[in-house]
Amino acid sequence: MFSVKNLLSSGGKIAGIDIGSSIIRLVELQYTSEGCILHSFGQVFLERGIIENGVIKDHDALSKKIRELFKVSRCEAKNVVTALPGHVVMIKKVGFRRMEEEELREFIIDEAREYMPFDDIRDVNFDFHICGEQQGMDPGQMEVIIAAAKKDVTESYVYSIERAGRKVAIMDVDSFALETAYEENYDFDDSDTIALVNIGASITNINIVKDKESVFTRNIILGGDSITQALQKKLGISFEEAEMIKIEGSSEHDNIEETFIGYLEPVFREVGRSFDYFSSTVTDSYISRIIVSGGCAGIPGIVDAMKKKFHCETEIFNPFRNIAYDNNVFTPSYIRGIGPASAIGVGLALRKPEDK
Repeated sequence: MFSVKNLLSSGGKIAGIDIGSSIIRLVELQYTSEGCILHSFGQVFLERGIIENGVIKDHDALSKKIRELFKVSRCEAKNVVTALPGHVVMIKKVGFRRMEEEELREFIIDEAREYMPFDDIRDVNFDFHICGEQQGMDPGQMEVIIAAAKKDVTESYVYSIERAGRKVAIMDVDSFALETAYEENYDFDDSDTIALVNIGASITNINIVKDKESVFTRNIILGGDSITQALQKKLGISFEEAEMIKIEGSSEHDNIEETFIGYLEPVFREVGRSFDYFSSTVTDSYISRIIVSGGCAGIPGIVDAMKKKFHCETEIFNPFRNIAYDNNVFTPSYIRGIGPASAIGVGLALRKPEDK
């Protein structure tokens, strides 16, 4: 586990905040002798234009929504873990000779231009993760994942959160938060290659995991908004009206739900291209299972459609599979309803202050 920017503060409760382009979600977990328990949850919708393509356009509006989120969730945590959208983060896997972490950090800084496509390393926040021993790798070598983002983007998210009266403890990356939630809740064989596919409103995250390590990531700037836009055009209505039809899953118009899968075809096409590229570059790359999350995971028929499209077992992500909840606060049907869209938030909430 690693973070693009580590801003550890003075401890205390921590909440995970998943900031999307249309919804922000809060997840707070509590650790007990019996395991991890969901303590607080909340979500609020964002008006269009507050965040566009991962860039915050209206900091005041976002801060206001974050304050609202803490109010509706009744969360009192002062420290938060949040994530940058993957398409504003450079993620690269590189082979290095074996060395200690501090030496590696200095080496990456000295040779920054070779590993990071930025003009000035001083304008960049970066971190790295040394992967476990890889099959067939020279014992004198090690594989490292580098994640880097422009400081102005990172600081933009920090600024909005701090204006809402909270402190950023860790800045993660959404694809890796998805992986954290997966590791907490699933226990597949080491030989399995699992594709984590999170279809959000405007971004689809792909993280392919093998032997408990990320082996491939990609972020597609396409998501559930493609359904909304297609509905808007088909029915001659506003984006907001089309979004409500998508959320409710029904309308006075016949067979609307049956067309949702068809409207996701551009997303599926890009996911397929990602799988093909992965297969062409990685040995033993057969994907054994897809675990799908995000707001679109609730679309009827999506599992069967993805099974047929990708010839692969597919299931809906359950980020509360190994996380308990208070039945006096949350009902089973509510947990099932929020589950698929909460995977990134759960992954963020699982991070601890001592995590890098």
